[in-house]
Amino acid sequence: MIENLSTNTTETDPIILLDSFFKTYTDYTEEDQKRITTAWQYLYSVTKDKVRVCGKPYYLHPLRVACILAESKLDADSVIAGLFHSMSGTEGFDDEYIRQEFGKDVSTIIIGTAKITNLKIQNKTLQQADSIRKMLFAMIDDIRVILVKLADRLDRMRNLSFANTSERKQIAQEVIDIWAPLANRLGMSNVKTELEDLSLKFSNPEVFQQLKKIVALKKSERAEYLEKAQKAIYRAAARAGIEVSISSRAKHFYSIYQKMRKRNKSAEELFDLLALRIICNTQAECYTLIGLVHTLWKPLDGRFKDYIAMPKANGYQSLHTTVICEGKPLEIQIRTQQMHNVAEHGVASHWLYKKGTNHDTVNVQNLSIINQLKEMRTLHLADEEFFNEMKEELLGDSIFVFTPKGDVIELPQGSTAIDFAYHIHTAIGTTLVGAKADGQIIPLSTPLQNTQIIEVMTNPQAHPTVNQLSFVKTAKARSKIRAWLQQNEPTFTDRPSVHRDDNIENTAEQKPQRQPRAHKKGNIENAPLTHAGCEKIRIGNTTNFLITKAKCCTPVYGDEIVGYVSRGRGIIIHRADCRNFLRIPNVASRTITVTWDDSTAADTDNSKKKK
Repeated sequence: MIENLSTNTTETDPIILLDSFFKTYTDYTEEDQKRITTAWQYLYSVTKDKVRVCGKPYYLHPLRVACILAESKLDADSVIAGLFHSMSGTEGFDDEYIRQEFGKDVSTIIIGTAKITNLKIQNKTLQQADSIRKMLFAMIDDIRVILVKLADRLDRMRNLSFANTSERKQIAQEVIDIWAPLANRLGMSNVKTELEDLSLKFSNPEVFQQLKKIVALKKSERAEYLEKAQKAIYRAAARAGIEVSISSRAKHFYSIYQKMRKRNKSAEELFDLLALRIICNTQAECYTLIGLVHTLWKPLDGRFKDYIAMPKANGYQSLHTTVICEGKPLEIQIRTQQMHNVAEHGVASHWLYKKGTNHDTVNVQNLSIINQLKEMRTLHLADEEFFNEMKEELLGDSIFVFTPKGDVIELPQGSTAIDFAYHIHTAIGTTLVGAKADGQIIPLSTPLQNTQIIEVMTNPQAHPTVNQLSFVKTAKARSKIRAWLQQNEPTFTDRPSVHRDDNIENTAEQKPQRQPRAHKKGNIENAPLTHAGCEKIRIGNTTNFLITKAKCCTPVYGDEIVGYVSRGRGIIIHRADCRNFLRIPNVASRTITVTWDDSTAADTDNSKKKK
C-alpha cells in the first residue's frame, strides 16, 4: 500500500498508514521508530481536520515526503523533518515543542525548509534571486534542508495533475531549471531522472505519451536481444570466477527527448534506448569485466568513461562503455554494489553508510557544490549576477580537468585557464601569464576540455585585464578580476549587471590599459610590454600578454617573431631568425606561435599624427 501512497491510495487511517511505513522501511532502530511514531501522532493531532484542495487529508502529503526520504535511506531526523516540513506557522503547531521533543537538528531542518516552501522560481525575476540565494545557502548549514525540499518537490510533481494547465507548466519549468539539476549535483540520480520525466510529462504531454509508447514497443522488441547479451556476460563472468548481477534499464524519457533534439532524430531512429548495468563485488572486478565486455563486442570509439579512477564531484563512480552488439549500440555500466548505492542515493548515502559497516564515501563538506556555495557567499554578488552564476556554475554542465600533480578540478563547462588559475588560488589567477593543456600552449581565452592536464605560468609583474572579463566563466574569477581593476585601473567602469556573452568580440574600447610605468634608462628591453603605446603580441585571438624582448636580437614591430615561455618572465619575444633562440634548452616544448597585434601599429600611427 505504501508504494502506491503517492498516487491512488484511499487509506486514511493513521495507525494503518504508520504500520505500513515501518513494514516497508525496516532500517530504523526501535528508538528511531518511537521518535517517528511520536512525530506522526503529533502531526495527525494538529492536521486531522484539514484537507487539501484536491480533497485529500492534509497529512498524506507529509507522509509521502517522509516515505521518499526513507526510500533514500535518510536518517530518522530527516524523516521527522519531512513530516513537519510544511507545518511551521500552521495553527496549533508548536515550534518550541518540536525543538524540545525532537532536537535542534530537526528544528533547524524544518525552519530552513519553511523559508523556501512557498518559493516559486521564475527564470528572469530578480525578486526570486534573493530567495534562491537563501535556499542554496541553507545547504551549507545542513544539506538535509534541500534533501527534504527535493522530496517535497518530487511528491508535488507526482500529484501535479490536480493543478491547472498553466500552473503545471510553470512548476514543471521550475523543476527542470532548478530542482532536477540540483538533484544531479547531489548525486541523487533516481530523484533527478524522475523529476525530469515528470517535468516533460506536464510541460509537453504529447511528446511524453509518444515516447512512452515507443519505449514500450522497443522494450518488448528488444527483450530477446538484451537477454542474449546478458547471457553472454554471465558466461564470461562465470569463466573468470566473478559473481555478477545484470539488469536492463530503459533510458528515461527526458534523456531520450534530449537526444532527439541534439541529434535531430525521431525516437524511432534512436537505437540506444535500453542499457545494461552490471553489479559486481570489487573495484578490481569492474576492470576485469570491462575487458571481458570489450572482448565480447567491439567498443565504440570515444564512448568509454572511467568514473572509478576519476569520480564525479558528487561521489558517483562507475565504468561506462558503449559496444556494438549484433549491429546495434548497447550501453553498459559496470560498478560495485557500494558504488551503486552512491549512484542511486548520492549525498543521502552520507547518512546511509554511517548506519552500516561500509565506509562513508560521500563527505558532505567535500562536495564541490558546497564549496562553490561557500565561495559565492563571500563574493556578495548582485541578484542578477547571482542568478546567472547559479544557473551556469552551480546547476550547469561541468568539466573535469587535472593539475600536473593529478588532482581533479571541477569547473563549469566553457571555463578557461584563467578560471582554473583562480580556482587554485587568487594569487595565481592575478599573476597568470600563460597556460598549457596536455603540454601544449593554449590561448587564455580557449575553453578547457574534459580530462586535460592544465599547467599555468605566472609572473609577479602580471596583472588582470578588462579583456579577461569577456571570457572567464566562474563567479570567483570574475569577482577577483573586477576587484583588482577597481583598485588599479582609474579608467575601469564596473558593469556587474551585464552578463557575459560567449560570442562577445574583444574590441579596443573594451581593453583600457594601465598607464606606463617609468623604467630606468638602459633597462627598457627588460620591461614587460603590456602598456598603451607599446608593442603588444597576439596568441590566437588573445592579446595583453606579459612579454619581454630578448636582448640578443631586440625585435621591433614588423619583424617576424617567435615566443618562448620562460619560467619567470612571461613570454620572451625573439626574432624568428635569432640564432640564440635555437640554442635554448628544451626550446621545442616551450615555443609558442605569436604575432604582433595590429592595433599596436594603429595606436602608434595615430600618436605620431597627433604630434
